[in-house]
Formats: sequence, C-alpha cells, structure tokens
Amino acid sequence: MAKKSTTPKKTKSIEETLWDSANKLRGTVESSEYKHVVLGLIFLKFTSDKFQERKQEIIDEGKEKFVDMVEFYTMKNVFYLPEESRWSYIIQNAKQADIALKIDTALFTIEKNNPSLKGALPDNYFSRLNMDVSKLSALLDTINNIDTIKDKEQDIVGRVYEYFLSKFAIAEGKGKGEFYTPKSIVNLIAEMIEPYRGKIYDPACGSGGMFVQSVKFIESHKGNTKDISVYGQEYTNTTYKLAKMNLAIRGIAANLGAVAADTFGRDQHPDLKADFIMANPPFNQKDWRAKDELLDDPRWRGYDVPPTSNANYGWILNMVSKLSENGIAGFLLANGALSGGGEEYKIRKKLIENNLVEAIVILPQNMFYTTNISVTLWILNNNKTERTVSKGIEDRNYRNRKDEVLFMDLRQKGEPFEKKYIQFNEAQIKDFAKTYHNWQCHPELVEGSYKNIPEYCYSSTKEEISKKDYSLVPSKYIEFVNRDENIDFDTKMKGLQNDIGNLLKEESKSKTELLNVFKELGYDIEL
Repeated sequence: MAKKSTTPKKTKSIEETLWDSANKLRGTVESSEYKHVVLGLIFLKFTSDKFQERKQEIIDEGKEKFVDMVEFYTMKNVFYLPEESRWSYIIQNAKQADIALKIDTALFTIEKNNPSLKGALPDNYFSRLNMDVSKLSALLDTINNIDTIKDKEQDIVGRVYEYFLSKFAIAEGKGKGEFYTPKSIVNLIAEMIEPYRGKIYDPACGSGGMFVQSVKFIESHKGNTKDISVYGQEYTNTTYKLAKMNLAIRGIAANLGAVAADTFGRDQHPDLKADFIMANPPFNQKDWRAKDELLDDPRWRGYDVPPTSNANYGWILNMVSKLSENGIAGFLLANGALSGGGEEYKIRKKLIENNLVEAIVILPQNMFYTTNISVTLWILNNNKTERTVSKGIEDRNYRNRKDEVLFMDLRQKGEPFEKKYIQFNEAQIKDFAKTYHNWQCHPELVEGSYKNIPEYCYSSTKEEISKKDYSLVPSKYIEFVNRDENIDFDTKMKGLQNDIGNLLKEESKSKTELLNVFKELGYDIEL
C-alpha cells in the first residue's frame, strides 16, 4: 500500500492562480494584448469591491436613502458605479454570448462618470478581441474569487499588478518590456533620493511604477502622501492607459498629460520644475529626432544639442531642464553614456563642471527582464551645498560636496531571483542608501561615517575626473583588489600537493577493493 505523502501541498498564491487562469487565454488572445485583458478585469473587480464596501458603510450609518448619491462615494475617493458597471452584474452575465460587450459597457460607464479616469480605460476593447466566451467566463470566475479589499495591509491589487507586469515583461522577452523597471531598482532610487514632499516627475513613466514606489516610500517613512504631486509622460497609448489605471487603483492623483505623447516631440509639462525625478528611459534609443529637429529646444539651453544617434543625453538634459532649485534626479542609463565621445562628451563635461553629477552607481547584470546588460544609476543634484533638510522623521545635515562625485560599484551585490535574474533585498538597499547618505552628510552627525571601500565605493574630486578626461566609468576610480598578487606560491603548491595526493590514495584504495570483489567472485583480474 502506497504511503501517503507527508509533504504539505504548496498553496498557490492569488497571483499564481490568476496567472494560470489567464494563461488559458493563449490561442484566443495575442500575448501582447493579454495583460490588458487581465488588468482591465482586475480594475473592474477592485472598483466594484470598493463600491460595495462604501455602500455597506452608508447603510450601516443609517443613511440607506443616500446609497445612490454619487457624492457619498466621491467624498471617500470611491468611484460610484451604476448597476451595469458592477462586478455582480458582470458575473450574472458571465456565460452570455455578449459578455465582452457588457464588460466594455461597464468600463465605458465608469470612465464617463469619473473625470479622473478620462482616457484611462480600454475603449470597446473586449468586443474587438472576439474572445472565446467559455475562456473569458473561466477567467471571470477566477477573479470573482479574489476579495481585493480583504486585507488592506497587503494591497492585493497592487501585488497582482506588479506580479503581472513583471510576468508579462518576462514573457514578452527582449525589447518589448521597456515599461517595467524591476521593483528592487525602483526601491533603491527612492531610498537614495528620498522623495518626501514636492513635485515628482517621470518623463518615461511606463505603468507608473516609480510613482507607486514613491508613495510606498513616504508611507513607510511616516510621511504624508498628500505632500507630493505626480507628473509623468508616456509615449505608448496602451501603457499610458495602464499607468492611469495603476495609479487610480492605488488612489494616486497624477498629471500624465492630456494624451500619450513623445516626451521630446510633444512635451506635456514644458514649464514643470520638479523636486524629484525618477526615470528609466529606453536604453540607447536611436533616431529619436530628425537631423534638423529640436535644434533650438530650450531644454538643451547652455549645452550642446544631443546627437541624433542616441537619445541618452537628450533624456539627461530633459531632466536637468526640469529640476527645481533644490531638485534631485535618479535615473537609469546604459553604461555607454558614462564615456561616450562627441557631443555626449561635451555635455557630460559640462554637467560635471556645473556640479550637477552627485553619484554614479553601476548595477549588476541580469537585473532587467528585457536585457542582461549592466546599467548605471545616475544621481544629479541641483544643490550640493551645505544645508539641513528634514526627511520625514530625521534631518539630513548635508556638507558641501560641490566638487565631488561618489562612485559605487554594485556589480557583485544582489541575490538570485526567478532563477536567472538578480535583485537587491531590503537590507542591501538600506545599506547602499546609507553609504550614499553618509557620504552626503557631515561625518560627525551620522552613524558610521563614510569611507572609501575597495571594489565598492570611492569619493572622487572633480579634479580627478578632469584628469581622466571626464569619464564617469566607476572602475577608473574605485580601487580594484588584485587577489592573485597576495597568494604565496609555495603555500598554494603545497595545498595542491596535499589535495592531489589524497585523491590518488582514494583512487588506489577503490581500485584494490574492486579487484578483491572480482577475486572473491572467482573472476580474478590480471593487470
């Protein structure tokens, strides 16, 4: 009789269950469309759960006659839903042939009645996909079992969003998942630039992940999320809608511009001065402007015009032009931007001479789902002078570091993630941010003052950078430890001699034992 397994059966998370269910859509829906189906339905379920919760509150308060007054919902940042937009109505009709049309109608009605969602929700989307009704119905059943507001501490909808965005980024492979920046990198940027209050801007905001993490940072450090305002821009229309949904679900008010648009060709925030900029613009974007376009753009004022061959320095100058007087920017670029020639060299030299470059942090390979290259986190700071700034529950006593740049090398840091990827854990992120903040501040006013550490960090002067022809490649400054030169040859050889000797003895012993076995069996082996 077979023994019953004592190993507890692994319970699937909500995200995994939903992913498996959504996977069944394959074959009827193009994978590029797939995420919009799932995330659109999650949005519908969440807004409906919130609506029902608020409706019950109104009833519990003895105000039942007001349950259909829109103002009683908007006062609590809840979307009022007419009957045809409620999840219960969708589920009642889930097996009907026109369910796709009913979902489209529900989303259209929500958007029409809530101005903050204008342009955010899919328009006549589900009907156009011509999905198999039974597969769509099965997905609706799976989502129906998710109570999106059961555990308010867990932010289930946010988790599902992040999980799906990351899974889609993996599934879509190289070159198609530009919108998703791994969470641990976003966390690192937030912990380093500390966006507590003021205007936050992302010129290539994708699904809005930088903003979500900024709000989480403020909440985790006991700040007030009402102290920030969010500005972003996104080129791809479907991703622009995704960002609006993502932010609406989390109650984050944001100005993403009137339409999805190219940041260079149609700047949605021309007069913006931001206190914090967080960005992960497309890497090494070619032909981002025609040869005779944007030559007099005010964003390059004081610098050379960025070359048409690569948008990296176009992104940098776009962000520099939007920094407030005390503004700080943390953004990612491919490593080539650290040492490029031509106009890039001239712009980089001027950025350094203008005391804008504060830190250059090189990241490990394999952190992104869409590329395995090593990229760099740049931190530009418009005010590197001595001053004291309140950062939530503590003050930062900054020293004057106008002529200095901090280099950090994190290429050997991180931990494995999803088998072939690397991510930073929470403790590592805190440690990296502490190194940076300690370097920024007066040493006598911080716990554990900054010091240069070989293969990790180095504080360079502007003069040193000038002598290295304005290259910002960290390995030109951070001390490299040549471990080979400290090895004693004789000691090493004696160790090898011992190891090899033991191996040969083991081999001889095994050989003798094998010969004896055959001899005892009457099959003596003559060598």
